[in-house]
Amino acid sequence: MTYTGKDLIRWGHKPGPFFGPAIDEANRLSKKGYSEALIEEMIRRLVPTPIPEIQLYSTSRPFGVFLDATTEDEITNKAAVHKAMDELMRLPTVVSGVIMPDACPAGVIPVGGVVATKGAIHPGFHSADVCCSMAITVFKRNDDPKRLLDAAFGITHFGPSPKQSRYSKVPHTILNRFRGNPFLAQSENIAGAHFATQGDGNHFLFVGHLESTGQLAMVTHHGSRGLGAQLYKRGMQAARRHTAIVARRAPPAAAWLDATSDQGFAYWEALQIVRDWTEASHFEIHNRIARHMGNAIIDQFWNEHNFVFRRDDGLYYHAKGATPSFAGYERTLIPMNMAEPILITAPTNNETALGFAPHGAGRNMSRTQFMKSYDPIPPANIDIRYFTGKPDPSELPDAYKSAAGVIAQIKKYDLAKITDRVLPYGNIMAGDTAWRRPT
Repeated sequence: MTYTGKDLIRWGHKPGPFFGPAIDEANRLSKKGYSEALIEEMIRRLVPTPIPEIQLYSTSRPFGVFLDATTEDEITNKAAVHKAMDELMRLPTVVSGVIMPDACPAGVIPVGGVVATKGAIHPGFHSADVCCSMAITVFKRNDDPKRLLDAAFGITHFGPSPKQSRYSKVPHTILNRFRGNPFLAQSENIAGAHFATQGDGNHFLFVGHLESTGQLAMVTHHGSRGLGAQLYKRGMQAARRHTAIVARRAPPAAAWLDATSDQGFAYWEALQIVRDWTEASHFEIHNRIARHMGNAIIDQFWNEHNFVFRRDDGLYYHAKGATPSFAGYERTLIPMNMAEPILITAPTNNETALGFAPHGAGRNMSRTQFMKSYDPIPPANIDIRYFTGKPDPSELPDAYKSAAGVIAQIKKYDLAKITDRVLPYGNIMAGDTAWRRPT
């Protein structure tokens, strides 16, 4: 007798991945002369043991709130952020969470949100802009800032990247680590093409002077570009496959990888490689501009603010737009908007805030909603350049929360210690036409 899937269903089994091997085994035993009753019994032993499903919490657990609201827009924004965090705090992997003064809803986790998890990495909690980060260079000679901005405009690159980088190859010490990592396989080309480029949206190159010494300084803001987007896409696919097995009721956008599994280890390693790529990408831009200027570099540092951090307690801290303010990050950069100084901060190690500070001023509404509601005016006395030649009014200061208000909350909640500021001269952004005011 030849057995098929219909026989397995007749024996009470539900179709699944084991059907193929089970049918093959049933027919092998049939050829050996086993009775149907014995074959049915032996096939029953092949049925995989169901994996107990991890249940979501029925109610939210408490989370830290370091976000004040006084205006109508701020109150509406805060309510939306609370709702998003309330859902996140029901996940079985989540241990604790906080929201920063710059928080605003954006996808599964608010920008300005930090969530600590145990034994799990959630790709959706860092999103496609993996390792979005800040970097600063301080120059020895106090050149004309306009000359620096002119040089930067001719060297940096915003918007869609060319097929081959205009600048240089990715360092071999980084690129060699791609090999053998399943999440970075076949990503070498995009890693090369997007290296030392800056993207679009709120990414920028900022020129100014240190408030403390008057020295000329340059700051860049961008992430891992298409490389990070590829990693995120592959990570989400793997996370959704895993979570569909262990927690079918979890929102797909909140899917996670088991950090202790081979796949989890590989994803964690891929994150570290992309982190190193992004740091090198920042400083390749900085160093090229410095060489073009013929000006010596006397100081450089950087920090990521959209990443997953593993702390000494073994937890995975998913910071969606939040700046580390714990030991090991002795100097960090927190921008506000193009017309305001960039903060240089030291950590306060405030554990009630999970050791984090805001990553900027944040927004009270989406770009689209802002453009429907406001008619922004460019700030005076700031040299604003757009790489595409077309302004992006959704990135003007009016689109952001009050810088003074965010700084006041940083101080009020002891989130970071402000040690210096980079006073603005001008900046370069991609520019955009997608946010034109509706007619």
